[in-house]
Amino acid sequence: MRRPSILFLNRVYAPERGATGRVLRDLARRFAREGWRVTVITTGPKTKRERDGSVRVIRLKGPKKPSGLFGYGWAWIRMLYTAMRIGRRDLVVTMTDPPMLVVAGGIIARFKKSRHIHWCQDLYPDILPALGFKVPGFIMERFKILSRRAMKACDRVVVIGRCMAGHLAEDGVDPARITMIPNWPDFELVRPVSNNNNGNSVEGQITNLSHHSVYKAAAAGAKPYRELLKNGMKFKVLYAGNIGRAHPIDTILDAAEKLGGEYPEIEFIFAGDGPRFDRIAHERAARHLDNIRLLPHQPAGNLRNLMESGDVHLVSMTEDAAGYAVPSKIYAAMAVQRPCIFVGPQYCEAAQVIYEFGAGIVVPQGNADDLARAILHFRMNGDDWFAAQGGAANAGKVFMPKQSIRAWMDRAWNVIEGDLRQTGS
Repeated sequence: MRRPSILFLNRVYAPERGATGRVLRDLARRFAREGWRVTVITTGPKTKRERDGSVRVIRLKGPKKPSGLFGYGWAWIRMLYTAMRIGRRDLVVTMTDPPMLVVAGGIIARFKKSRHIHWCQDLYPDILPALGFKVPGFIMERFKILSRRAMKACDRVVVIGRCMAGHLAEDGVDPARITMIPNWPDFELVRPVSNNNNGNSVEGQITNLSHHSVYKAAAAGAKPYRELLKNGMKFKVLYAGNIGRAHPIDTILDAAEKLGGEYPEIEFIFAGDGPRFDRIAHERAARHLDNIRLLPHQPAGNLRNLMESGDVHLVSMTEDAAGYAVPSKIYAAMAVQRPCIFVGPQYCEAAQVIYEFGAGIVVPQGNADDLARAILHFRMNGDDWFAAQGGAANAGKVFMPKQSIRAWMDRAWNVIEGDLRQTGS
């Protein structure tokens, strides 16, 4: 049988930063290792053609973050134009950056006579209001018609959450064509730890001398828990990753303010970047929140140390985004076996994972009192912290890169194997 070929389209591809670009690179490399001819059309600082191992990458010059819908629309047009100029691929896989890329994929597949899988990372145009984009109602309705029509024509739609699958089924997409494959944590978080990696620092800015180490010492028969805390250990509440439009921070800032005076050992750490990062810095200074520490985006080599330094991980998502997006941060927390407090809607994929595995607590947006109580609960109760850690560890065994990537490979073969039989070896 001849080598199958696949074309991926997404505005972001590693090493450019972005969660979708990271998982795309993992998947593209795996397809290449299994003998596929892999091409990626993406954007970058300048237009060029390059190789990422065996993966052929076509980069189109574009800003790191387009300005408004017009910027995204221009990226959409250029990616479509480029795809139409290259040769036919057996399978076209579109992602959701820029929005409505599924429509472009449908055009490419129809003219090139290719199979088409849409990898739905965010559900557009439905999520646009949650991201702060004000789009007239008649335009939203037209976009939704085009989006759902394109999805109905796909050979398969891969979603990253059950709630997302439910939305599409309600809108008339055949459930038999929908596959749920969750995203996965960074490989750096699931590789075995080397013996010489003591996990003590991230560029000297943060240490693992946290309550996690205190809990472990107490469980091993060391000094009583409260006596160990006298050594100046911090209880670290970690928010790591992009702080974007769909990730509200007001509830977290209000909880930090409530806890700051009476519980100085509780420290909130924000590590990453995004549209809301500057706002956190401003509020920290304006409210004198000395219990907040800000760290820049960390390189891959520091990622595991950073993630393990947190006693509890925070994940935030706006209520309006329920069913339209799934924060991948939750899988990173599970990979390092840390309890997670999800500040967001109860009826979404992230909340359901926490409930099903007993891996943390779900708090609604706008309720800073509940968030402060949840943090204090894990700060004061080592038994419950350990129970949630065990739930996170069990979840981490399920949401592994190899499982999701293997599922992706199987679905891709299922979609194109008929065509390959017809075209011969």
